[in-house]
Amino acid sequence: MLSYEELTPPERELWDAFPEGRRVDLRTGRPASDDPAAGSRWGPERSVRAAVVAALLLGANDQRAGTVAALRLAGARITGRLDLSGAEIGYAFSLEGCRLEEPVSLYGATTRTIRIKDSWVPGIDAELVRIEGDLNLRRSALEGDGLTLVNARLAGNLILTDATASVSGEWAVFAGGLVAEGSVFGARLTTRGGLRLPGAHLSGGLHLRGARLANPGGVALAAGALVAPTVDCSQGFTAEGVVRLRGARIEDLLTFEGAHLHGDGTALVGIAMQVGDFDFRLAEPPSGTVDLRSARATWCQDSERGWPEEVLLEGFVYGSIRFGETASAEERAAGEDGTPEEERTATGDVARRLAWIRRHPGYAPQPYEQLAGWYRQIGHDSDARRVLLAKQRHRHRTLHPAGRVWGHLLDATVGYGYRPWLAGMWLIALALLGSSVFAAHDPTPVKPGEGAPFQPFVYTLDLLIPIGGLGQRAGWYWTDSGARWLAYALIAAGWVLTTAVVAGVTRTLNRN
Repeated sequence: MLSYEELTPPERELWDAFPEGRRVDLRTGRPASDDPAAGSRWGPERSVRAAVVAALLLGANDQRAGTVAALRLAGARITGRLDLSGAEIGYAFSLEGCRLEEPVSLYGATTRTIRIKDSWVPGIDAELVRIEGDLNLRRSALEGDGLTLVNARLAGNLILTDATASVSGEWAVFAGGLVAEGSVFGARLTTRGGLRLPGAHLSGGLHLRGARLANPGGVALAAGALVAPTVDCSQGFTAEGVVRLRGARIEDLLTFEGAHLHGDGTALVGIAMQVGDFDFRLAEPPSGTVDLRSARATWCQDSERGWPEEVLLEGFVYGSIRFGETASAEERAAGEDGTPEEERTATGDVARRLAWIRRHPGYAPQPYEQLAGWYRQIGHDSDARRVLLAKQRHRHRTLHPAGRVWGHLLDATVGYGYRPWLAGMWLIALALLGSSVFAAHDPTPVKPGEGAPFQPFVYTLDLLIPIGGLGQRAGWYWTDSGARWLAYALIAAGWVLTTAVVAGVTRTLNRN
């Protein structure tokens, strides 16, 4: 047990200030001298033992009625290990511009708001901690062991704004299972090592605007099964490593507007995530694959430069999608003239959307069906048919040679049923060809003197129509070999066109 006589002058000042919650400031006012990164050179006049801090927080000197005790210390070098494992701390705890020589342990502790701002700390172990307030590490430097918040519970916010965390291991911040009734604020957070938040429940969201997470060759942000209303990775957010959001549930907004994703092989894993608004307008194409298999988004906005060469889209479902700048919720619902935004922007971007789908490796029908379904939903049936035609062309490229040949024939004749007018064009062209050729030759009647006179156009139609008859084909035959072979070719073409039309129409009717 510490006695007052054993305390150094700065420790006595802190001891006396604690019952009233007064701040003890040991800073000199000179920025170079007050920088905690160089605090190892601070002398006894600025040093406080961790044991004194712990004793005060555990109630060693709170006997003063009418005041609220709190520990507020600035500009101090705290020597020794500050170990508050399992403690129940009933006082506010604030360190500002301090240097702690050894890691802090809050393992399993219960405490009020903790502020360690503008300080240098060789690691904080707050696993299983319960904080009835905020954990504020604004502008602090976490070295060595980084920050551990596994299965911690915060009644307030985790504030990492402008902080740095550099570790020799894989995770600079390890907060799996974190539950925060507030938010995680990490604007301009800089790490050397990943940020790990699997299974975290963040009632106020995850805000990482301008953050730089560096874990090359590993995972920069691991937030699988995260539950939050918002995940903001915008305005220069940079990930040197994979961003993993597998199974995350983000009710409102997930944004990467203006972000840089530099994964090694894979940039973003969003398998089975569920998102409200998904804003994927990156500052540049990501350097790895984007995996959105089985993901769901109510509204998706992207840009052409936001996608890498490979995008896994099978099972990705969205309610609305478009290229363009950010719009408000009202603008998304309707333009100034009352026309739904989707209807005003859909036409003209089909080619770009098809190029986007083709970034998916191999053939997968679902991305085409999803896109076509959206176009039909907003009333652009012609665009939907273009998408489904592209789907059939892609599918037939994967078939065996006979299937590819038949596919080319269907494409040329009726556009796989999505361009039935092509069959009419073929019939008109062949009818004109046959009429002109047959008009220049004299056929021989099967029964001279009987039947209707020869009519080249009607005779050509009779050859092209395989079912029924117009009475011309059976009444005449050709001695000229050229005309005879043309007649055979027209009969074959009629059967092919009829079969193609039936196959294409049947496919279209079955789909709709």
